[in-house]
Amino acid sequence: MSSRLHPDPTIAIGGHVARGRGATANHTSARFRLPERQADGDWLDQAAAIDGAPPKLRTHVSMLAARTILSRNTSPDIPFDRSINAYQGCEHGCIYCYARPTHAYHDLSPGIDFETRLFAKPDAAKLLRRELAARSYRPAPIAMGTNTDPYQPIEGHYRLTRQILEVCAETRHPVTITTKSARICDDIDLIADMARDNLIAVQISVTTLDARLSSTLEPRASTPERRIDAIARLVAAGVHVGVNVSPIIPAITDQYIEAIIARAAQAGARSASWIMIRLPHEVAPLFRTWLQTHFPDRADKVMATIQSMRQGRDNDPAFFTRMKPQGVWADLVRTRFRIARQRSGIPQERANLDCSQFRPPALDGQLTLF
Repeated sequence: MSSRLHPDPTIAIGGHVARGRGATANHTSARFRLPERQADGDWLDQAAAIDGAPPKLRTHVSMLAARTILSRNTSPDIPFDRSINAYQGCEHGCIYCYARPTHAYHDLSPGIDFETRLFAKPDAAKLLRRELAARSYRPAPIAMGTNTDPYQPIEGHYRLTRQILEVCAETRHPVTITTKSARICDDIDLIADMARDNLIAVQISVTTLDARLSSTLEPRASTPERRIDAIARLVAAGVHVGVNVSPIIPAITDQYIEAIIARAAQAGARSASWIMIRLPHEVAPLFRTWLQTHFPDRADKVMATIQSMRQGRDNDPAFFTRMKPQGVWADLVRTRFRIARQRSGIPQERANLDCSQFRPPALDGQLTLF
């Protein structure tokens, strides 16, 4: 099936908040000169008067015939050189997601389209097997969850992440997973098996402990309590788990830093990290609209604080500084985080996964003898 879609313009919500979705707009990318897809305001008013509230936005999934599955990374400030994304777009709908601009490459909006018009790569496991079998391949941990969440809701149907992990378990290939979904526990049998051989490490992202705020920020992700429970369940199964307090949004989620770290420590997390919110390309205007919709009383304060850490801009794209905000406010967060981590007793252990066990697969599915 073609990877290019032409979305129904009626899904544009023009200032109306769609229940269960994160973005409040469906703007397209000016970078690619794509046409605007905002529904006419008069039409929306008339439709509401006649038909009532707009219908619930449905998730549409298209199959994407990918040619490769391993994405290579050469960014000097990212600690992995290869990753897998079995899905494009993410139903979690996190308004702050830095991956939203990638949907523009499909002639789709980084707004509502990103969380409702998704792509799945059904041959992901087959492609991985082929790439791991190449004579030139050299193992290093494969990162999953670096762009869109491998355990977003559609994983419950397609199970592509499970299939990828099965190939990695078979070939004894190390993997790291970052997710904000308790659905990861559906694969706890496979993950625990890999953990026994030091082949997997997990990061659970927790943004807030307030379920109502979470439902606005990341409407289809697991609740904060379920994520904390997932940490505990994975730790009990012998998995190395860290908590990622990410992203931190000033005047919105920063008040939960200490409490998240304390709860993660109680659940057995072995490390804790944080990332300040990033607003690349189309994410910035989407986030601004979201702020005006949900937090009009502090929208200006939030953006002013973000800009104070990003050299006066909404976003700093430069290597290293994009991950390390500058200024007084950033220094305060660093200090708070360090003190909270020390008080919690999180040991800050690094997962050094074992690459020496890797066994290349044969293309017919049978392992080679040598």
